[in-house]
Amino acid sequence: MPTDALPVEEATRRLRGAPASEVVSWGVTRYGGKLAIASSFSIEDCVVIDLAARASPDIRVCSLDTGRLPDETYMTAERVRMKYGINIEWVFPERAAVENLIRLKGLYSFRDSLENRHECCGIRKVEPLGRALAGLDAWMTGLRNDQSVTRSETPEIEIDAAHGGIAKLNPIVRWTAAQVRGYADEHKVPIHPMHDRGYPSIGCAPCTRAIKPDEHPRAGRWWWEDPENKECGIHLPEPS
Repeated sequence: MPTDALPVEEATRRLRGAPASEVVSWGVTRYGGKLAIASSFSIEDCVVIDLAARASPDIRVCSLDTGRLPDETYMTAERVRMKYGINIEWVFPERAAVENLIRLKGLYSFRDSLENRHECCGIRKVEPLGRALAGLDAWMTGLRNDQSVTRSETPEIEIDAAHGGIAKLNPIVRWTAAQVRGYADEHKVPIHPMHDRGYPSIGCAPCTRAIKPDEHPRAGRWWWEDPENKECGIHLPEPS
């Protein structure tokens, strides 16, 4: 059921530029168990989990197991689960869709064309996220404005038309990478070990590489594509 747009629009205006803790508190108070954090266990997502855990002991965390995640992602997820005492709601792709894709196009079709890559992301991430968000009134992310050109205008709170009009909260959207790391170090937030090996952005193993010191943080994701295409589809607005 889509959320009531008026309170979300009012909160979008009122909480623009507000501290992350205020955005999180608003979401937890308003939506309770109808709010979930979608986490890839990046440092940003783990910081958001920590902020939410300080606001409520009953936070919900969901994660997409695409079938091609690095082992370090599972290790970080376990550290998060144990530190905060939460039950991570893992969501998996539809088995038949994955099997058909691999049988028809092989294991690396996503490197052949943008269309093929979107197809793979659609099966492994977009469709499972839709199921994860079904029945929710809001979800929370660790998006930041300076991560990519596709996220530069993302606000703290928005209406997610692509997922039925539910609210989408991005509490640390204006933070820098240094602020995120500073918070994580200060509060002993579990940090994905690949971040310290040159991976500022981590997704599926075949689509993620370390970056050079002078490269953009998203340069290691789908590095064979243009910057404006570097999204899997779960954070793009609904086409007009």
